[in-house]
Amino acid sequence: MAAAPSDDRRYWVGFQRVPFIGPTRIERLVQRFGSLADAWHAPTPALRAVLDERAVASLLKTRAELSLETEMERLDRLGIGVVTRGDPDYPYRLAQIAAPPPVLYLRGALSRDDDVAVAIVGTRRATAYGREVAARLAADLASAGVTVVSGLARGIDGAAHAAALRAGGRTIAVLGSGPDIVYPAEHRHLAAQITEQGALVADYPPGKKPDAQNFPARNRLISGLCRGVVVVEAPERSGALITADFAADQGRDVFVVPGSILSAASAGCHRLLRDGARAVTSAADVLTDLGLVDLSSAPAVQQPLPLGDGERRVLALLTTEPQHVDELAAAGNLPISDLSGLLATMELAGQVRNVGAQHYIRS
Repeated sequence: MAAAPSDDRRYWVGFQRVPFIGPTRIERLVQRFGSLADAWHAPTPALRAVLDERAVASLLKTRAELSLETEMERLDRLGIGVVTRGDPDYPYRLAQIAAPPPVLYLRGALSRDDDVAVAIVGTRRATAYGREVAARLAADLASAGVTVVSGLARGIDGAAHAAALRAGGRTIAVLGSGPDIVYPAEHRHLAAQITEQGALVADYPPGKKPDAQNFPARNRLISGLCRGVVVVEAPERSGALITADFAADQGRDVFVVPGSILSAASAGCHRLLRDGARAVTSAADVLTDLGLVDLSSAPAVQQPLPLGDGERRVLALLTTEPQHVDELAAAGNLPISDLSGLLATMELAGQVRNVGAQHYIRS
């Protein structure tokens, strides 16, 4: 589809608000009238030559009720950008899927670097193992210059976004709501950080609530933006599996992190593996399979700071399984006050990780 003049953007926004007119009909209108501006102002008989009666009636009603100038002023006031299928900066990979969304609303900014993106998705009820794996994968991918895409949900999504940010990389959160509504609410601070190092993206207009029926469409956009999708943890019924299905349909690579065969949180992952998805245990696996990096030229790993006696004692107690601070204190015969100070220092140094409720693991 040819690029449209920038002042046509308001008409893309207008048609996106019209029920019963989606990507296919918008394409048909552009072909018939030459531009969406001409289509928006077209007389009723000309519209009936292109659209069915229900779509025509819906367009006429929206045209009468919606002021495009007022709507664009409202978006500007809310700090919400608009990218349309007529724009040259519309995401390249998303433009290649069937029926790409005509309009994307965003807070933050998209970049050409986002053409090299990988999604990390999984269950909201993530285990400590799942959150740790998602964080490691996201940090390593972001450090390699890959944009990390996910859905801002609790669990795996949030861990992936946060780790990409900590690594100084880019991350995109695709919302199942309008761009002005952050769901879940506890991710407002995370969302604000994402707008500084990436973007919040939605194909729903401002004010649209995060209804359950919105999320399959959101998942389709997640996979559409990416070269591949990594599923970290997913039970048998999981939105992450829907994202994996969309990825396969769109010709994207599907990667899966194996989990414990005793964990229901990984049951869906293991089904994907049986169906032929690629098992991965590190970001290097993903980068190699996608041909994104020559790992032999990767920079050397920064050497850790020397450990004192206290740090050595704590690391000897820690594993990749979460342990409560009280358990660690008892096992190491350490006063809680001393142990808490050591753990705080070691967490800042990246040697340990607090996975929640004062449970720690070795990083």
